[in-house]
Amino acid sequence: MKHHTTTRRPETIAAFVAIIWLGMLLGVSFIATPVKFEAPPLSLPVALEIGRVTFSLFSRIEWGTALLLVMSLLACRCRTVSGFIAAALVAILIAETFWLLPVLDARVEAIISGMPAPAGWYHVAYIGIEIIKAGTLVALSIHLLGQRSASANQPEGLSHEHESWPDIGRGCLRPPKLFCRPLGNRECQ
Repeated sequence: MKHHTTTRRPETIAAFVAIIWLGMLLGVSFIATPVKFEAPPLSLPVALEIGRVTFSLFSRIEWGTALLLVMSLLACRCRTVSGFIAAALVAILIAETFWLLPVLDARVEAIISGMPAPAGWYHVAYIGIEIIKAGTLVALSIHLLGQRSASANQPEGLSHEHESWPDIGRGCLRPPKLFCRPLGNRECQ
């Protein structure tokens, strides 16, 4: 019997990218941002300007990280669940970039200019979206690392030939090898 080894390098890379993104998100949104308002020497306008510049840069970094994540997920064998989670992350980024951050920037600009800015729910929405984004990144990381573990824990000599189709429980939609050989489908290799 031919021994078949499955590597899960793309899943590992995608999980690494998701974990790095999560770390940056926690550092910027949940640690650095609240702490800057606790520094007595910083006036509110200065703290708000620092926040605006920080979130503008962080938004660009998040888009780059999302691109890396999507590219690494395209190389994964099991993309169904991971693809849905990545799509949710991209949707969150779109909402933040094109709707929420511009609204918050306008409010910050009004406060810095000395104009009265009515209290709004946008900051609470941003915090909620960041919490959802963090949870989504945790879920994606766990899923991808579970994919890697499932491959590593496969019994000796067992290959994808013994898998049923569709294997939705692990987020895979892969036909058994007997369907792949005549078609030359690389997804089954």
